[in-house]
Amino acid sequence: MTRFRMFVCVLLVLLMGSVTTGQPLRENPEVASKIVLLEKWIEAQREYRGIPGLSIAVVYDQELVWSRGFGYADLKTKAPVTPQTIFRIASITKTFTSTAILLLRDRGKLQLDDPVSRYLPWFTYRNRFPEGPAVTIRQLLTHTSGLPRESAFPYWTDYKFPTREELISAFHQQESVFEPETRFKYSNLGMSILGEVVAAVAGEPYDAFITKSILEPLHLSSTSVFPPADLRSRFATGYGRRKADGSRDETTFMDAKGITPAANISSTVEDLARFASFHMLEGRNTAGQLLKGSTLREMHRAHWVQPSWRSGWGLGFSVSKDDKRVTFGHGGWVGGNRSQLTISPKERVAVVVMVNADDGVPAFFANRAMNMLAPVIAKVTAVPAPEGKPDPLWKKYMGTYTDPTGWVSEVMIMDNKLVLYNYSYPPEEDPTGSLTELTPEGPHTFRMTGEDGSGELVVFELGQDGRVARVKIEENYVYPER
Repeated sequence: MTRFRMFVCVLLVLLMGSVTTGQPLRENPEVASKIVLLEKWIEAQREYRGIPGLSIAVVYDQELVWSRGFGYADLKTKAPVTPQTIFRIASITKTFTSTAILLLRDRGKLQLDDPVSRYLPWFTYRNRFPEGPAVTIRQLLTHTSGLPRESAFPYWTDYKFPTREELISAFHQQESVFEPETRFKYSNLGMSILGEVVAAVAGEPYDAFITKSILEPLHLSSTSVFPPADLRSRFATGYGRRKADGSRDETTFMDAKGITPAANISSTVEDLARFASFHMLEGRNTAGQLLKGSTLREMHRAHWVQPSWRSGWGLGFSVSKDDKRVTFGHGGWVGGNRSQLTISPKERVAVVVMVNADDGVPAFFANRAMNMLAPVIAKVTAVPAPEGKPDPLWKKYMGTYTDPTGWVSEVMIMDNKLVLYNYSYPPEEDPTGSLTELTPEGPHTFRMTGEDGSGELVVFELGQDGRVARVKIEENYVYPER
């Protein structure tokens, strides 16, 4: 039997399987068949691109759906990559630093619009815009502080990172690039300074606070700021770009030192998947939850939008919008290690990819995995809408209503739902564009819901004859046409 025919047979077996209540998503036939195809595609892409190793994890809400390693953690020893292989996650470190800031904010230790100088007396630099506002914590989180991208050292050239003391000393001579909150400018320097805020406010070293307040509560046992020896033995060997002859040079481990809050954390795809699950608790509050659901939602929404309106920044997270979905996350690169964390909050699906090569492009794999798995996961986890019939009492609300200015509204039943149709002038091109669902809230009282609903109340006031005398919509009234 050829490999292709065997592959087709496996797909057919998976597709014919049965679904049981409470079944892990990985065992659902529709999800499993997509994973089989994705595995074949990833391995083919890895071989074609000459990528030494790759690790991937997909999570739905609080469930790890799939994790797998491909290729080699080390080309010499042929040690395989597994989901437990540790990679440097580089700039994804920034999401941990940002989470630490929000932890301190929720504990009442700081405010996001506080000037950074309130917590770091040494925060002085050559300010080209002295009439502009002071740099705030929020601006560091959104990369809108106007500070330079890097500390005043060529560490991406010689891999000799400055110590904290060297970064602070050199900062006084650095010059701002933009006036605060006028332009987006990604800044490793700014995020490193944010780590200093964490340490100053918490009253302990940055790594100690991250470990005690984030890694341990979330049980991220394979994640570390400064990796101990037992974790270093599980590291993937990093490799540079592929040369013309197909070979790659090994990269050496780089301690980011003073740049640690921007780039130094190491982790596995399964640990980052657990971190993603925590961030998908936005809007919810479960027992022992590390951050409030409202705080998580605050972190993920766009606080700064690029002129294209296709991307922007939340609080420590990048935010992107394409034709399929809105996602938040972060990418990372440091010496032979590249990583990508992408989360779709609406679908509650996250993808984590790590590779041990400078030219590995993990976002390419993460995007394909998201596009392939998120729709089918959404399909199999969807809760069917109840097939209730409209309340017979709703018939008395149906009809045409006007206000004293002549504006016309219509209340009707559509698809077993009570809806409000507002006539617009000129009429909308889409007939459903002016529809607002009315969800029962109490006696003769409804709330405007759905994508276009304002969330406010609609109250049908009845006369002595039991017919609608007027309708209060928000704070105004419309009257029935007789």
